[in-house]
Amino acid sequence: MQKFTLLLLSLVLLAPLGIDLYLPTLPEIAAGLNTPVSLIQTTIPLFLLVMGLGQIVAGPLVDNLGRKPIALIGLLLYVGGSILAATATAWPQFLGARIIQGCAVCCTAVVAFSGVRDRLDGDDAARAYGFLNGALNIVPALAPLLGGILAEAFGWRANFWFLTAYAVAIGVLVVFFLPETRPANTQKVSGLPLGQYLAILRQRRFLAFAFANAGALGMVLTYVSLAPHVLMTEGRLSPLAFSIAFGANGFWIMAVSVVVNKVIRKLGRPVCLAIGALAMLLGCAMLIGGMLLFSASLQNHWALYMLPVAVSVAGLAFTVGPATSYALEPYQQQAGVASALAGFIQMAGGSSAGLLVMALPLAEKNALALMMLLGALLAFFAWRTSKSARGTITAL
Repeated sequence: MQKFTLLLLSLVLLAPLGIDLYLPTLPEIAAGLNTPVSLIQTTIPLFLLVMGLGQIVAGPLVDNLGRKPIALIGLLLYVGGSILAATATAWPQFLGARIIQGCAVCCTAVVAFSGVRDRLDGDDAARAYGFLNGALNIVPALAPLLGGILAEAFGWRANFWFLTAYAVAIGVLVVFFLPETRPANTQKVSGLPLGQYLAILRQRRFLAFAFANAGALGMVLTYVSLAPHVLMTEGRLSPLAFSIAFGANGFWIMAVSVVVNKVIRKLGRPVCLAIGALAMLLGCAMLIGGMLLFSASLQNHWALYMLPVAVSVAGLAFTVGPATSYALEPYQQQAGVASALAGFIQMAGGSSAGLLVMALPLAEKNALALMMLLGALLAFFAWRTSKSARGTITAL
């Protein structure tokens, strides 16, 4: 069973690798494609937007066609998208490559988490999900460092050739070692379960918590998208120094997540949501204060960007777990549909908000501050909603 879980993990990692590996090379990609870096930045939230939209479709396909065929389709798409990105000579080709990769990862992610549900239950399933999610937290800390090293040695295209080779290797393993885990009594879905989706969307409680997650994710996506330009182009950090700073923030999120679990046990989920809202609001104030209080010569110092970000992403850690549990609690008999819808709102909503904010005629730090403020407001509304929500939980 350990080999089975590791194989599912290899499928899950396609998504964070597709986002974080090429972050240190955004300015180089922009120069290589003769395209403004602002356009290259938009491929990050666009990638997650496609992934979020795709979950709504991939879920029924996995139940109808089986886990293994959809996994292989996703891997083929990922290989094709990675090759297109590695050989891109113009912006339209690179944009199309990222859209194809986004379609690919929605397939592989759904297969991975469906596989856990098929084979495991109870404590075993909880440990497997914890293992998969823990790996998702580690990759953003380490992938930029790998991407920076590859780019330093071989240029920015090497990152996408690495993704191509990784997907091919995982495809071989899937062909020979991934069993078809779809239960024989799986109920096939004719089309999309629009009636169930609409019924859930009418619930104010569900929307409050789902959009809190979307606001927090949108804040992080805006930070991730703008960080290469702010820290490397304006702040003059080398790709390696950027990778170290970015990776340190990933480990910081992991450390805060441990604290969140203890706060839930001692004080409850509403307190976590309140802390999350305050942290994002404080990060916004710190970012604006740095722009107003410090001299022009210090405006490009990395600390004036990364310290407010560190405070705000702590707010993300305090918000996402409690908000997700509150959103899905009433849907024990519709867990799959509710989870897919919550994931769609989080990814598609967060990425759309990030794209909209970055499209506004604002400086990078002002755009991030606006997204921090929006995230704080949505988390505050979720906290207010939690005061009337029933149910208890001791850990996430």
